[in-house]
Amino acid sequence: MQTANNGVMMVAQLMAPSARTAPKGKGRDSLECSIAGPEDLAILSNEMKRLSRTLGLSIFSRDAENISASDACLILGVRGREPVGINCQGCGYEGCDTMVAATGAVTSVGPFKGPNCVIKISDLGIAVGSAVKTASLHNVDNRVMYTVGAAALSLGWLPECTVAYGVPLKVSGKNIFFDREK
Repeated sequence: MQTANNGVMMVAQLMAPSARTAPKGKGRDSLECSIAGPEDLAILSNEMKRLSRTLGLSIFSRDAENISASDACLILGVRGREPVGINCQGCGYEGCDTMVAATGAVTSVGPFKGPNCVIKISDLGIAVGSAVKTASLHNVDNRVMYTVGAAALSLGWLPECTVAYGVPLKVSGKNIFFDREK
């Protein structure tokens, strides 16, 4: 007998290819995908609570409660230090080579690492949009959370990625990701 949780895991597995095949700047793929199943959610939630205390951001604790109550979570990250070579200056540097050279000198306070290629960050956003579209088509409640991605990076789950988002998933009678305390 299959449970709703099996269906959610199946949808998460369908979301990953939706993200993978989303359009990429200059066709260069720097996306990483991971699925946190029921056995991983407590680890992720605990790391979010730790980050809340460390960074002084209550939003991490609030979102951790959603992760604890979720059935699964798709985590999408990007290797943002792999520029596409067009020297667009969207990263804030004179060109791609200058940005790459600056990556060793920059220290980050939190789990995100910069600077990042603006094209790669855009690719991540498009991939997230494709993934949540797939969840929506299968009527699985979801919400995009940068806090989940930060915790996944902090845990080392996407070691080459510089920025990540999480998309927790839940099937229940009421969407748990809305009507939350602020």
